Amino acid sequence: MSRPFSRPQPGQPQHRINGKIRAREVRVIGINGQQVGILDLAAAINLARQIGVDLVEIAATAVPPVCRIVDYGKFKYELAKKERDSKKHQAVNLVKEVQLSPRIDPHDLGIKREHTIAFLCEDMKVKATLRFRGREMAHTEVGKEVMDRFLEQLAPWGHPDFPPKLVGKAINVMISPLPKNRRAKNPKEARETEPAPAAKATEKGASNSHPEPVRVATDAASARSSFGQSPFSGLSLPTQA
Repeated sequence: MSRPFSRPQPGQPQHRINGKIRAREVRVIGINGQQVGILDLAAAINLARQIGVDLVEIAATAVPPVCRIVDYGKFKYELAKKERDSKKHQAVNLVKEVQLSPRIDPHDLGIKREHTIAFLCEDMKVKATLRFRGREMAHTEVGKEVMDRFLEQLAPWGHPDFPPKLVGKAINVMISPLPKNRRAKNPKEARETEPAPAAKATEKGASNSHPEPVRVATDAASARSSFGQSPFSGLSLPTQA
């Protein structure tokens, strides 16, 4: 019974091994990386079988093709590990999108600006899109003014890759972050790290102020003279005629 046809998975390099190698002569690399030389394909396969491993074609376009004596399972594991490591260190360019409108409220525009600044401070590109609806297409200059003002406010953190373009019913522009040595700090993070002015004044007042002792004024002489007297001694009784 024949084996079912299996298509190679995309993205994974395919290597011919052992009897699937088509060249008559191959340049052989030993199991420890040493150069063995140019051998007939049959002799190279027999040499790999004597060690108990495989003959793997690693450079099919070379003349003659280069083959390596290695365990094919271990060989595939090493390739997969190198691919994972390269993906970890690969710089990923992320693109965020911000939606605007010609009649956007100033408060909403400020929120969009803060979000865009946060993206730029994280080394992300931002695609700003201003869409026109209905009769707004009759006054595209209003939308252009909004986009120009938006880009002007983002100048300390990013710059447009190209001037804003009107494509269909939208104005599009791609904003790239400035280098870190030329980029301003994120104002949101600066506000979070700085203490509030009221808290500063309270701490300063608490450190400079000293509690004053409570002084109670007492008349010692009157206290000694009144001690032991009757509470009714100060009363004057009427005299009989």
